[in-house]
Amino acid sequence: MTVHEAHLPTRSDHWNGQQATTTVHYHLVAEAEPDSLCRVLNLFAMQYLTPQGLNVTSENDLLHIDIVIDGLSWHRAEVISHKMRNLICVLTVELQAAQRQGRAANA
Repeated sequence: MTVHEAHLPTRSDHWNGQQATTTVHYHLVAEAEPDSLCRVLNLFAMQYLTPQGLNVTSENDLLHIDIVIDGLSWHRAEVISHKMRNLICVLTVELQAAQRQGRAANA
């Protein structure tokens, strides 16, 4: 744990704190604008979430973005994907659960 992580608050899932969490894969296609990636990643930063994996490729004026993040309930992951879809620069969002785990979101 870094010094910064020790001082950051943790965000539990207030919709259902006892819901099991999972590793989530987001697959996005967005316009290749200078701020597109920042807008997408900001949705995680505002909730004190740090992705475990990020892969971005640019092809034909489009960004193909793959984000892997752990510790989200399925409901919270869906809420974030809806917020991504509302970004003007995002064209498509696919959400996929990698695996279901039996621990609680606030544990």
